[in-house]
Order: sequence, then C-alpha cells, then structure tokens
Amino acid sequence: MARLDVNGIGLDVQVEGEGQPVLLVHGYPDTHACWRYQVAALNAAGYRTIAPDLRGFGGSDKPPGLEPYEPQRFVGDLLGVLDALGVERAHVVGHDWGSALAQFLTMFAPDRVASLTCLSVGHPAALAAAGWRQREKSWYMLLFQFEGVAERWLSQDDFRNARQMLAGHPDAAEVVERMRDPAALTSGLAIYRTGVPPESLVAPPPELPPLQVPTLGVWSSRDPFLTEEAMIGTAAYVNAPWRYERVDGAGHWLQLEASDRVNDLLLTHLARYPAV
Repeated sequence: MARLDVNGIGLDVQVEGEGQPVLLVHGYPDTHACWRYQVAALNAAGYRTIAPDLRGFGGSDKPPGLEPYEPQRFVGDLLGVLDALGVERAHVVGHDWGSALAQFLTMFAPDRVASLTCLSVGHPAALAAAGWRQREKSWYMLLFQFEGVAERWLSQDDFRNARQMLAGHPDAAEVVERMRDPAALTSGLAIYRTGVPPESLVAPPPELPPLQVPTLGVWSSRDPFLTEEAMIGTAAYVNAPWRYERVDGAGHWLQLEASDRVNDLLLTHLARYPAV
C-alpha cells in the first residue's frame, strides 16, 4: 500500500501489477478492498491496478467539514494520484459514488481516460430523470443530509439500521467496524451532503458535458438502490461507443457478488480500447 500526498490530503493507494493502468474508484461505504477480485484478475491479465481509498474513507485522511468533500475535490484527487504515479492515460472503473466520480473525471479530463466502466450508477442526468421508482429507492439520500441525525440513525442499537441497509454487502461486518469511528462515519456521509443536496431533488437534471470515451455500463438485477432505467438512460449522454450489460441475480455490490461475470465484462471492454 502506497501513501500519497495529493492536494494536501494523505491517501492510501493500492498499486499492483504491470502493464496498462486501470484506476479503480470505490463508492460508499467502501474502500479499495471492494476491488480485490478485479485486482487479481486484472493483474493476471497484464494490467497495472491503481485502487485508492478516497478521502474520508479507509486509511485515507478524513478532514472535518463539508468543503473538503465537494465532488471536484475527489476528481482532483484522482487526477493527482495519476500524476503522482506518472500515468498519462488510464482505464477508469467506478462503482456507486465511484462511478459518478469516474464520469466527472472523464467529462472534464477525457484525454486522461482510455475507457470508462460504470458499475451500478449511470450518468447523473439519467439518474435524475429515471422517475418515481428511482426516487423511492434513493430515499436514504435525503436522510443522509441531516448531520447528526443520519449518524445517530445508522449507529443506534449497535448499528442495526446500518446492518439492514448493508444486508447484501459481502463485507458488511467490516464496514460496520469502520463506521464505529465517528470521524469515519461522518466523513463517509459527506459526499451525499455535497453531491446530492436536497435542492437537487427538485432541480432539472444537471447540464454536464457528454462522455467522450468508450463506456461500459453494468447494472445488477437485485440492486435495492438503483433502477435499470438509470443505467440504460446513460446511453443518451455518451458520444462514443456505448455498451450496456445486465448481471442477473446479483445485488448492489456486483463486483464482489458476481466477480467472475464482472471480470469477464471488464477484461473484454479494456481489450477493445487499449490505453497505449
């Protein structure tokens, strides 16, 4: 595990293997460890994997307040990690919030991205336009806006509510143990408070640049938080080759629950669009 100083923040970054670089961006409430099966498969196939703990997560720094967790700060960190490692252009793979951040990186620095893979979360505008069923599934995003209230709700009765939300997470016990640190609990929620503030629920879909690199979108049929429409709708925002794949029988953490299927899709996608 490397320790990188990026934008004044200390980040833990797992760097493994040799070959074309693949940047793996986790979401909430995870760390680089959620990519362990992809790291093994990518390294075996001749790729170099770069899997950071985002600021506020895992072993990376957890500065107080909300300003350090504005989405552009995360994107700056990802670019800083690539710069620190001497990587000019990488494949970028994101899950959950990591998918949104990977897309922002691609929108604003397309020259740094050879290909994009979005797991679970599609384009922000497609998510916003996905309708009432998606709003129902996103109920917790509004709860997470309430500082102190959300922390108490998640942690009360020995994290009973958190355990129920994470019932489909293969690493739920480890996640809860990390949440016992109050700083980690609050910093993990900060990205919701900056990235999807309450006004976003009634505002028009965000106007964002199109994705201009080959993009793979993958959604899993048992995801309790996201609809298929929110991923399929991403096609309208990609000005490059687009491919959608559905993984049946897996929940939200498909890279852990259906790792063989995800690895096959990922390796096929990366091989079509080499980074060098």
